[in-house]
Amino acid sequence: MKADPIQSQEQRTGWLMLAPALLLLLLVFAYPILRSFWLSMFAQNLGTQLKPVFSGLDNYLRMVGDGRFWQSLWNTAIFTCVSVALELLFGMAIALILNPTYKGRALVRTVALLPWALPTALLGLAWTWIFNDQFGVWNDILMRLGIIQAGVNWLGDPMTAMMAVIAADVWKTTPFISILLLAGLQSISEDLYEAHAIDGATPWQSFSTITLPLLMPQILIVLLFRFAGAFGVFDLIQVMTGGGPGGATEVVSLYIYATVMRYLDFGYGAALVVVTFLFLVAVVLIGSFFLNKYRAKISGVNSISDL
Repeated sequence: MKADPIQSQEQRTGWLMLAPALLLLLLVFAYPILRSFWLSMFAQNLGTQLKPVFSGLDNYLRMVGDGRFWQSLWNTAIFTCVSVALELLFGMAIALILNPTYKGRALVRTVALLPWALPTALLGLAWTWIFNDQFGVWNDILMRLGIIQAGVNWLGDPMTAMMAVIAADVWKTTPFISILLLAGLQSISEDLYEAHAIDGATPWQSFSTITLPLLMPQILIVLLFRFAGAFGVFDLIQVMTGGGPGGATEVVSLYIYATVMRYLDFGYGAALVVVTFLFLVAVVLIGSFFLNKYRAKISGVNSISDL
């Protein structure tokens, strides 16, 4: 069958319009990754006088026995899983509050967005003072409530430092998730809820039967966005703890930064970048697979009774 000339012309026009963006992506995304992969095949550090010496897969084999790398990967996993789970929970609650029509809703939405709009480094510095053991407002509140008797060094203890940076990240990023979920909520027809209410359904039954299934594509997109963002967190932890105390909050991005900028081990740092990139790509591909599968399932739903 011959291709439709109009359709072919539209496709050529579309590719022509996309060409500048694709070229920009190649320059700012593809080239650095390919360059990092190439550099990871060389040993380039102080031991080689910063001259590249081909080493094959030695940098990757070194990674297997690098305890600091695995510890930073574990810290990253804890930070990512806990922060994203809390942000999704609180973001959903805020989105449900912002969705109905009521007086002053625009003001409430604006205020809810403020944490996301402020610079991360500035917020990290503010939270550092909040958790300060001598002058922090958090210790002051807990002592006034009688929960603690003396100031706690939240950022100086390995057990509480991770909790502190997670709290700061949740406060910063929850508005972003709530706005994305709010957009999904507003795309759901009110007729579905009215029909369900006529059948005698409770608000919780409407949420679990209508809202949650229809919102699942947006939830999966949010999880993909936030997983990639949380896994690559750098500025917040760098400002609040610098990866301390004793490496308790050192995530992969901070370890890569220290490897390259502090120890000048460019080859090994490039290998760390490549492995981290491949891991993120694998997670995104898996998430996209389930997202497309769920979208195909939702597209086959023709009535509320099918849910």
